[in-house]
Amino acid sequence: MAELGLNLEELFEEEEEPGLGNGGLGRLAACYLDSLATLEIPTLGYGIRYEFGIFDQDIRDGWQVERTDKWLRSGNPWEISRPEWAVEIKLGGYTENYTDDKGQYRSRWVPDQIVKGIPYDTPILGYQTNTANTLRLWTAEAPESFDFRSFNSGDYLGAVYAKMISENISKVLYPNDDSSQGKQLRLTQQFFFVSCSLQDMIRIMFGQNLQLDNFHEKFAIQLNDTHPAISVVELMRLCLDHHDMSWDQAWFITQKTFAYTNHTLLPEALERWPIALFGKLLPRHLELIYEINQRFLDEVRIRFPDDDVRLERMSLIDESGERYVRMAHLACVGSHAINGVAALHTELLKQDVLQDFYEMYPDRFTNKTNGVTPRRFIVLSNPELTKLITSKIGDRWIKRLEELKQLEAFVEDPQFQLEWRRIKQQSKTALANYIQEKQQYHR
Repeated sequence: MAELGLNLEELFEEEEEPGLGNGGLGRLAACYLDSLATLEIPTLGYGIRYEFGIFDQDIRDGWQVERTDKWLRSGNPWEISRPEWAVEIKLGGYTENYTDDKGQYRSRWVPDQIVKGIPYDTPILGYQTNTANTLRLWTAEAPESFDFRSFNSGDYLGAVYAKMISENISKVLYPNDDSSQGKQLRLTQQFFFVSCSLQDMIRIMFGQNLQLDNFHEKFAIQLNDTHPAISVVELMRLCLDHHDMSWDQAWFITQKTFAYTNHTLLPEALERWPIALFGKLLPRHLELIYEINQRFLDEVRIRFPDDDVRLERMSLIDESGERYVRMAHLACVGSHAINGVAALHTELLKQDVLQDFYEMYPDRFTNKTNGVTPRRFIVLSNPELTKLITSKIGDRWIKRLEELKQLEAFVEDPQFQLEWRRIKQQSKTALANYIQEKQQYHR
């Protein structure tokens, strides 16, 4: 860069940051991918290729100002489009019952809308490794983007209506869900993302001549909070309706495949969806949830007889007022492992928010303390601090964060303290200069 007369820091400023996650969930997902790649554990990270991310940040007069995050406006040079692996996603409609040629009772989903999911792959590099994992993001498209019949009859809006409706699904991260339309779009996004991803995993299985019976041995799926919890029911639907499995076999595979990370201690923050909306958008899945719930509550009755209050608390359906599907309950029932993100958090889950499920399935609860990747948040973000730490304890800490404990030996070292404070002051000054430059630019 220097030979070309370019400033590397200025060049970094030109590259867009994909705004694919929100707050702690997005940060944790990014750290997962970095750590798994660095540990060389084969991994696929799945998500939605949002056209607009959460927001772009400006600082004006000392205050944060949010702008539309058009991170794809100039394209993304790191991604590879995979249209040959596109999948179809059903939405809405109704179900009809029938008996198959083996005399088995079956249900068929007749949708009123079909959307295509197109995957885009981005390589995720580990630290000092020779391999890369994949982040596979899905874009929503209409099966046919242009209706010639509508266009020729003069209905120009109708000619592209299907395209607009379909593309809305992957348009923006976290649509406002205060309205019923916003709620429906968010649930649609969640289902679109998990259905695309599960169909892709099954494609990989068959591409490697593996039997679906061994799905749980090939794939371990970690649910990052409840947003992808509908995948528990979608995997059941694919096994039952598309691959003719028995209920017991499909449920065994499903429970062995999924694990659930809970991120909240607030009962009111646990995700739930109105039954009317859920049934309108995903009629077959609501049928399956009722069946899962009935079988699960039978288990609860056997374990805790004559405890109707417990049954009400643990049901996948909240019947206390307007009826809702409880997504955290679905995730707990459909997973073989449940964890909080810190020791105290996990203990509070056991004692309060998920106490009933802990009493029902104590062996499922474990703790996974979630940290940050030192590669991104220290090595990349603060090279001067990295040099100081490495000069004292070597560079093994970059892959083994517990090595930082060796810094305790230098806590009382005056020269170390002085250098540490100098680097912190230098970083704060650099940030202040950056903010000042941004504000001058906007003036």
